[in-house]
Amino acid sequence: MSAAVEFREALARAQAREMEADPSVFLFGLDVPDHKSIFGSTKGLLEKFGPGRVFGTPLSEDAMTGMAIGAAISGLRPIHVHIRVDFALLAMNQLVNMASNLRYMSGGRLKVPLTVRAVIGRGWGQSAQHSKSLQALFAHIPGLKVVMPASPQDGYSLLRAAIQDDNPVIFLEHRWLYDVAGPVDETVSVPLGKALVRREGKDVSVIATSWMVVEAMKAAEILQQRGVSLEVVDVRSIQPLDEGTVLASVRKTGRAVVADYDWAFCGLSGELAARIHKGCWGALKAPVERIGFAHVPCPTTRPLENRFYPSAVEIIRAAEDLLGLSPTELSGEEFYSWEHKFKGPF
Repeated sequence: MSAAVEFREALARAQAREMEADPSVFLFGLDVPDHKSIFGSTKGLLEKFGPGRVFGTPLSEDAMTGMAIGAAISGLRPIHVHIRVDFALLAMNQLVNMASNLRYMSGGRLKVPLTVRAVIGRGWGQSAQHSKSLQALFAHIPGLKVVMPASPQDGYSLLRAAIQDDNPVIFLEHRWLYDVAGPVDETVSVPLGKALVRREGKDVSVIATSWMVVEAMKAAEILQQRGVSLEVVDVRSIQPLDEGTVLASVRKTGRAVVADYDWAFCGLSGELAARIHKGCWGALKAPVERIGFAHVPCPTTRPLENRFYPSAVEIIRAAEDLLGLSPTELSGEEFYSWEHKFKGPF
């Protein structure tokens, strides 16, 4: 049994192992060598590999992403940390017009082994400009791969897979995950494009991304007390998407809740709902339920944040609706407890 490792340490280990194995791998971005070390996820790497392979950058997302693309097509394997995914939007020309297209336009002669790490999700009242996820936006672009780990093991294994991939990969990390601890077996490899059934169930399939996987597991524990069995599917890879695992789960249960960590409108939840309706039409006992952010800019105060971001509560209510059950009494349960573990810096 592997010892429990925090998500932040799992990411640091993954980067260290790839840098040890391949001298072409380097790590850079705003505040990467800072003492806070991107929530601890780059801790010790500067000391181990030196400033030639681990370094900070100016606050210029467009220029630094262009540098990363140039390094990638020249034979290096950059890991570019954008910190907040919101500000990766300043590099969209580089990512959408350049990185995603170069391999196709060169007839496969050019490789773009670029990993872009970006932080998503809530913290201490970050409001509208520091709270997005945007996985659907990136996954919409052919040529970009998009990954959303939800456990230390997947943080470790999927980051290594992303760094080894010869295509640009957007690697999205929820801020509350950094404090999550779990076993990490460094011999386990996880390919991009493979979902995982995290909990077997028979009544309702919950198809979840990123932090919503944690919330889905909480919902499953609560509903189990009244005899309801949720199956939790962790999508893990948004693009490429493992449609087969999702459809197999829904065919088994006949009911589906898609809990995506993003806005629902024009998002991944709509794509998954469409595929489930088409692929499971004969097995569905009810229409697919979708859960996502409220369709407004993210507010600042915690009470309003708790209305904006869905939690296990919304998953429980959606499952109850699908099963025609009365609402479960939740007054004795604690939700949003992870916000008390979040230590910052922002």
